[in-house]
Amino acid sequence: MLDVNEIMKLLPHRYPFLLVDRITEIEPDKKIVGLKNVTINEPFFPGHFPGHPVMPGVLIVEAMAQVAAILVYSSSADNAGKITYFVGIDNTKFRKPVVPGDQLRLELEVIGCRRGIYTFSGKAYVEGKLVTESELRATFADKQS
Repeated sequence: MLDVNEIMKLLPHRYPFLLVDRITEIEPDKKIVGLKNVTINEPFFPGHFPGHPVMPGVLIVEAMAQVAAILVYSSSADNAGKITYFVGIDNTKFRKPVVPGDQLRLELEVIGCRRGIYTFSGKAYVEGKLVTESELRATFADKQS
């Protein structure tokens, strides 16, 4: 549904920190599916780890957060121009390494919103196998000038 150019209209992230290549499904205010193509050209691979490249787990969680932010931004015009602030990460599990050549399928679902803080259930898959899961909390606020 959204290519990388459309994603960059919603997110402030840019190389090397934009970690979403495509959005394939959106159900406003409910769920979203995004893709991240993991290549050997990623800037973190030379140091993580030399001779055995593995995508850092925190960057998989960051990719989930970016997909979650796209869901909120695309669900309501009221969110346009706001910035996302992570406020919590819970119950995170890394089940399998993600390596160059993998494609992450990032599935996020809104499980609640209270006092402006959204809670998301996130799962990342490679070839249909669960590699990471996490519960994310974020708020969306006006940018400071």
